[in-house]
Amino acid sequence: MKTSKLILITLLLIGITVSVTAQRGVRIGYIDMEYILESVPEYQEATIQLDAKVQRWKKDIEKKNNKIKQMKLDLSKERVLLTQELIEERNEEIKILEDEMLQYQQDRFGPNGDLDIQRRQLVQPIQDQVFNIVQEIAVNKKYDFIFDKSADVVMLFAAKRNDISDIVLRSINRANKRKQVRGKKEKKEVEKREELSAEEEEAVSEREKLIEEKKAERERLMEERRKKRDSLRAIKKAEFEERRKKLLEERQRKKDSIIKARENN
Repeated sequence: MKTSKLILITLLLIGITVSVTAQRGVRIGYIDMEYILESVPEYQEATIQLDAKVQRWKKDIEKKNNKIKQMKLDLSKERVLLTQELIEERNEEIKILEDEMLQYQQDRFGPNGDLDIQRRQLVQPIQDQVFNIVQEIAVNKKYDFIFDKSADVVMLFAAKRNDISDIVLRSINRANKRKQVRGKKEKKEVEKREELSAEEEEAVSEREKLIEEKKAERERLMEERRKKRDSLRAIKKAEFEERRKKLLEERQRKKDSIIKARENN
């Protein structure tokens, strides 16, 4: 049913495209929402925090489950020593804990549970931002259609030249930089950077990347030289200590020899 619906949507879009193409060239673009999300630092940090919460929730469930298993095992061992009333009380207690554990699982991982809600809260602001940026790009660049490659729409082929994900991502990064600007100097630098075309910005980013790589290489070489220098110093110190030790031992032998000679006389 879902596949038939997707095929129908695709055929409808193709029909519209063919109809419009008869009048003028159609401009189509697409984005990859998954790629954009994975490239936004705030999303990555929030995802790490959410993953940590998920691990804590799983540990809580594991503890509850282990406790229930132990209670069942204890009851099995002690059953012959207990009255029917005590057995029923134990079973009731175990049932309550099992219900609590299942409810905890549902609250955390079920539909509309904490995980589902927090994932939506995590993605929604970025999706809204992407939607607004896509609308702006579509109007300014005169796109007829912009699809989401990671959504359910069937894309049998997508030329890379039609991918505007990086354009959207640059707009998001620019908006984030504007929020982080503090002084007038930084503001001017951001505004100057925003005036660059995609090609110019890519060239600037490439130069900055090369500068960072050269800086990292210099620091690496300096660290290697420092380690080599420290190693040579350590060797020289060890050699000095060894010579000093031998010298002291030689002096002690001579001193012992003189004392022994005097004692013999």
